[in-house]
Amino acid sequence: MSFLDKLNNSNSLLLKVDLYPKQGDRFQPTGFPNLGAAEYKRPDGVSMVLVESAQSMANRLEKMCLSDDGPMLNHELDGLPYVVSRISFNGKQIVTSSLIEPHRLNSPFILDGKDGNEKFIDKLKSEMNYSKGQPLDWNKIASVILKYDPNSLLHGVFFANMEGGRIKIQRAVTGFIEAEDASVAESGGAKINLLGDPKGKIRVAENSKDIDDNVYGNVLYNRIEYTAKHITAFFSIDLSLIRGYRLGPEAERLLISLSLYKIRRFLNSGLRLRTACDLKVNGKIESSVQGFELPDENELLKTVKEYIGLCKQKGLFSENAVTELVVEAKEFTDKDQKSDQDIQDQDKETND
Repeated sequence: MSFLDKLNNSNSLLLKVDLYPKQGDRFQPTGFPNLGAAEYKRPDGVSMVLVESAQSMANRLEKMCLSDDGPMLNHELDGLPYVVSRISFNGKQIVTSSLIEPHRLNSPFILDGKDGNEKFIDKLKSEMNYSKGQPLDWNKIASVILKYDPNSLLHGVFFANMEGGRIKIQRAVTGFIEAEDASVAESGGAKINLLGDPKGKIRVAENSKDIDDNVYGNVLYNRIEYTAKHITAFFSIDLSLIRGYRLGPEAERLLISLSLYKIRRFLNSGLRLRTACDLKVNGKIESSVQGFELPDENELLKTVKEYIGLCKQKGLFSENAVTELVVEAKEFTDKDQKSDQDIQDQDKETND
């Protein structure tokens, strides 16, 4: 029996694994602007801190399939569809892809890219049978997303740039890391000016006018890390959501095995989250599905490659796995942009 068969009767798969710092006891959690670390208390009063958010984990899981930092796919996964856009700007070419763009297929550098004379957004709308004000065919929409970028089905995509903004695909695979019974570990340090100039008045003669005093002078700083009784990584795969797209068994098994592959690779090689947050798996990975164990990386890769081939045979992917687009870009000035008042007046006219 395949490990995938063990998931046939489950609506979701939840995985849980304990982690610990590779050295010492301290770790640095993720931080947020104007907030710092996300501290909170559980209903039972236990102090918690968010080590890694779902948003950040989505980025980290996506990175597990990239060649270096992208924009291209790792060659081990050749045949898995994605979209590449070659952006011409100021005589230079910049390459991006649906694997690294923050909004995936909804990126304007992808939707407005052209394959020949046709904009990619028009191709998507045509193949999705999408018309503003008409009912959505979710099976058709999901099959088109699968055709061009299966990873957008796993990590979600909101087509806000498509008229009406009605197509929103939620994440099928989610992860986050929490620390339980967390305590602050405060420390600090100092950067000392070796010229004996604590205020930083002695500077390089050229190009120093606008440089902050802290670059030259003494700087005292504080550092906040944490210790915790337990650090735990959680992952979930929404099996019902994947099956609900009605894409067929080959596509379903590809999406599930690809999700598991990303999780396994992350646990094997992606746990150095920050300079002061280098973690390691501590013990067995717990599963919500009885009898299911997360396979090793080699077995998962073999399974993913098998179903890439089967999906291709079934005609579920685009003819060329990598869809190549070109797009012209230019830098807009304030004069090129409509003012807020212009936009408000236009809205009033539309509403009237």
